[in-house]
Amino acid sequence: MSSGSWTHIGYAQEIRFGPGRVADAPRLIEALRAERVLLVTTHRGARSAAGRKLIDALAGRLAAVFDEARSHVPQGVAQRAFAQARAERIDALVSLGGGSCADLGKAVCHFAEQARGAVGSSCFDRPALAHVAIPTTYSGAEVTPFYGMLDEAAHRKSGAGAPTLAPAGVIYDPETTLELPPRLSAETGMNALAHCVEAAWSPSRTPEAEAIAYSGAARIFHALPRVIEQPHDLQARTELLAGALLGGRSLQNASMGVHHGLAQMVGGRTGIAHGLANALILAHAVRFNQEAVPEVTARLAMLFGRRDGDAAGAIDALRARIGLPARLGECGVSREDIAAVAAESANNANVAKNPRKVGEADARAILEAAL
Repeated sequence: MSSGSWTHIGYAQEIRFGPGRVADAPRLIEALRAERVLLVTTHRGARSAAGRKLIDALAGRLAAVFDEARSHVPQGVAQRAFAQARAERIDALVSLGGGSCADLGKAVCHFAEQARGAVGSSCFDRPALAHVAIPTTYSGAEVTPFYGMLDEAAHRKSGAGAPTLAPAGVIYDPETTLELPPRLSAETGMNALAHCVEAAWSPSRTPEAEAIAYSGAARIFHALPRVIEQPHDLQARTELLAGALLGGRSLQNASMGVHHGLAQMVGGRTGIAHGLANALILAHAVRFNQEAVPEVTARLAMLFGRRDGDAAGAIDALRARIGLPARLGECGVSREDIAAVAAESANNANVAKNPRKVGEADARAILEAAL
């Protein structure tokens, strides 16, 4: 770590982990003293086995279902979800799905704080709405207090966050991921790996965040190929979900950097899925940062079983093994997109927190290497 001085923040958060734990949702809602619940999910999520089980379990406490969640959380979608929450007079929210569902839930909670005129600024403040998150992918967003939201008119994705936006309850049930298509498992698993990598080199990481990041990276790297190659292996999915949890937890006390900043910007401009953007840019961001954090990349390489110290090469090999594309250009990203994102990169908060200073030319070089 670069400094012996740090501040660690802990959130009032109960995490329940294990097969069948979706059934615990009513008990968490009861502990939060909530009576009227809004379920936030996608059309697919509401009709999935996990969605049906959750709806049945919530029973009389379920006031309404908002099933319009979309990738990158468009502002209009978030505003409609909040309008429904107000109309139904809800006092708690349950999100079921991937990172976009968790982020949509956090956006609604943020809007609720703004509406009451008291936005949380400390982990000692009380949230306006209780939020229980139930992930069905490996994004890790469900434990963090941050969310991203897309301005569709400007094709720009930005983030927000506050200590009170971290979900008060999180239920990790590996069985909910069994219906996840292999491609989504691959993309969101790479996103989880990227969380760990960036937390490990974050200039603001605490000792706990650092330890959690390395543990999560190792779990994800070795479990992800098993999930793709044996989709019904519940033990592999359990290991991968645990790694994703650790990735999200590490970000509670560490910042992201150039990798997530560029992935977020590329996704906002082109619509490419966040996890896929992560997968295609990560190795190139590792190569860029290696001279600034050689001890981090060396340790990651060791955890990945790479004796030559090439963490970026190990990540590239993993991406290929799980069947993801090699290039942004294969996914509809153009040189014009790259130039536009590089030109705006200096304004991105994550890019500014990278351990190695990033100029426009650097951002362009990283993205061109991934193109």
